[in-house]
Amino acid sequence: MRRIEWNPRVHKVSRNVGIFGGTFDPVHVGHLVTAVNARSALDLDVVLLVVANEPWQKTGGREVTPAKDRLALVEAAVRDCEGIEVCDLEIERGGSSYTIDTAKELIVDEPDVALTLIVGADVVPNLSSWREVDELKRLCRLVVVNRPGSRLAAGRELEEQLAGWRAQVIEVPALEVSSTDLRDRAATGRPLDFLIPDGAIRVIRERGLYALDG
Repeated sequence: MRRIEWNPRVHKVSRNVGIFGGTFDPVHVGHLVTAVNARSALDLDVVLLVVANEPWQKTGGREVTPAKDRLALVEAAVRDCEGIEVCDLEIERGGSSYTIDTAKELIVDEPDVALTLIVGADVVPNLSSWREVDELKRLCRLVVVNRPGSRLAAGRELEEQLAGWRAQVIEVPALEVSSTDLRDRAATGRPLDFLIPDGAIRVIRERGLYALDG
């Protein structure tokens, strides 16, 4: 696997913070495995699970579960996870969620923070379409999470996709967990145990999330 190195920050930073954004509809063990392994591999102080308010990539698709419910799921899921925290900046900001706005807000709050943007290999081909991507490249280093068997480009194609980024590729365990399948499981009463953290399962049941209409 090819590693693409970045130049380390030369001035003292307050914290090394990972940004791991998503819809989390629902959050599941694959998300937590990614966050925990990224934090360990990169020696991050904390990884923020940033819950999207209105994910612009999903506009026009299926109806997304209300943001406050998804936030409650993530809060319950990470309650006992050291170094993994939920972030509600995008929900509080409202409207469509863009990573660049979150990065800027984090830096305003903590000017000496070093930001690491954590994305899955499936996201890499579309990074060029992200809002203010050049500014995002300046503010964040990029870490691509690759799972064994995933289809991450290689060689020149990968270099082109990651052009301008201070980027690195890391591997995490491959867990075949699908949010679509989990929503269907919840709707049809099939087990969610060991696929979704226990706290999040309780929230799903208490709030009646993902129930079939009618």
